[in-house]
Amino acid sequence: MRLLLIEDDRLIAEGIVSGLKKLGYHVEHCTTQNQATSALSTDTFQLLILDLGLPDGLAIPFIAKVKSAGLDAPILVLTAWDDVDKKVAALDAGADDYMVKPFDLRELEARIRVLVRRHQGRQSDELQWRNLTIDLATQDVRVDDEVVTLTRREWLLLKEFMLNPKRILSREHLESVLYGWDSEVESNAIEVHLHHLRKKLGRTLLRNVRGVGYILNQDYQGKEA
Repeated sequence: MRLLLIEDDRLIAEGIVSGLKKLGYHVEHCTTQNQATSALSTDTFQLLILDLGLPDGLAIPFIAKVKSAGLDAPILVLTAWDDVDKKVAALDAGADDYMVKPFDLRELEARIRVLVRRHQGRQSDELQWRNLTIDLATQDVRVDDEVVTLTRREWLLLKEFMLNPKRILSREHLESVLYGWDSEVESNAIEVHLHHLRKKLGRTLLRNVRGVGYILNQDYQGKEA
């Protein structure tokens, strides 16, 4: 799951990026509204985390602007301003939730899960595909009743497929989920991770749509005996 963080405080941003990375998220970081506008024009994110007081101005008009432009992702405001008028203005502009600094990372992550769950119309943090189940809160992966251990990158890939069960995900999209903007990616890195997923969860897990990408296989039958 790719998130966009718009935060000009370096220490706070580093803490959020590092903490959420350990919890299985990929976070891209911007410091200004202009940078965020550019990022949103070229990339897709499942959620925005936004500070209101940014170097290029109060971000409430920015919220209204990106929402009116068709941004579908939820927006979580994270700010030091504990001001009812600003909270109301941000929510009226299109924000979906509001947290005041200082905050606990566990609460932030829980709110992220709730917002994405609501956005996708789900009732729980468990996602299921045939006899494969993952829990977004605990990061447990089970095939039937057997727990399967994945690496961080394998988990990120599987979560992206499970959150988009009927969508073909391109190789470029999967690279952005794992590596982000600034990393050099070996040409066969995605194929290696997908090979390991199939080895652990079953060779029928994914279907390769030649020239387009990969999608969860309708005929998935679980792990081979």
